[in-house]
Amino acid sequence: MARALPRTLQVTGKQVVTPNMLRITLSGEAMHDFPADQAGGYIKLMFETGPGSKPLVRTYTIREQRGNEVDVDFVLHGDGGPASNWAAACEAGDSILIGGPGAKKPLDHAADYFLLAGDITALPAISVNLEALPSDAQGIAILEVIDQTDIQPLATPAGIELISIVNPESGKHVHKLAERVRQLPWPEGRVNVWAACEFNGMRALRQYFREERKVDRADLYISSYWKHGSNEDQHKQLKQQDAVAAD
Repeated sequence: MARALPRTLQVTGKQVVTPNMLRITLSGEAMHDFPADQAGGYIKLMFETGPGSKPLVRTYTIREQRGNEVDVDFVLHGDGGPASNWAAACEAGDSILIGGPGAKKPLDHAADYFLLAGDITALPAISVNLEALPSDAQGIAILEVIDQTDIQPLATPAGIELISIVNPESGKHVHKLAERVRQLPWPEGRVNVWAACEFNGMRALRQYFREERKVDRADLYISSYWKHGSNEDQHKQLKQQDAVAAD
């Protein structure tokens, strides 16, 4: 199937979710052939940098889709990044070029137990996965946020326990999430794992799941969404190198 061409969408809504997360609603005529049911998939946001220059590309999860509009949640890092700066400054009617959507990474609902772990950048994708779980699902989700005020009420089955940990300097203390996951008692049965966070934190989690807990690769989705001190292009290159070495 041919890759969809980038499309221009307009800002039609803006909502403060928590002090460090902002939800932007995008819509427009270009959504006419956008596939349905893409919550949890990703899009590529393209930020113009000047005439003759390649746009900066940043990857974001579709938090929700309603007809011809999508919600995208932005973490307001305060680091001067192009995406969070754009989200903070954008107004209704502003345009953005996007690519995608890309594939969703859902949980396997046939598993006996679900373990989700992620920092605030993974919260939109984790939220979608939790909402999609069957009503009798059993498991736990560990969510790392910047501040106590970033803890969101999430729709989850009764059998899913939510644990929030606060890490205001996730770039410096990259192993806090993995340390908390290690404290969990390991459940019986088939465990389906979904995890995403900072690059070095991801490597610590991967080592634990693969080498210590022997989670089957078919039951393990793990990804780094960012790396402290690296831009997206540098991070992408590191991810490719790391994936080759890890396999």
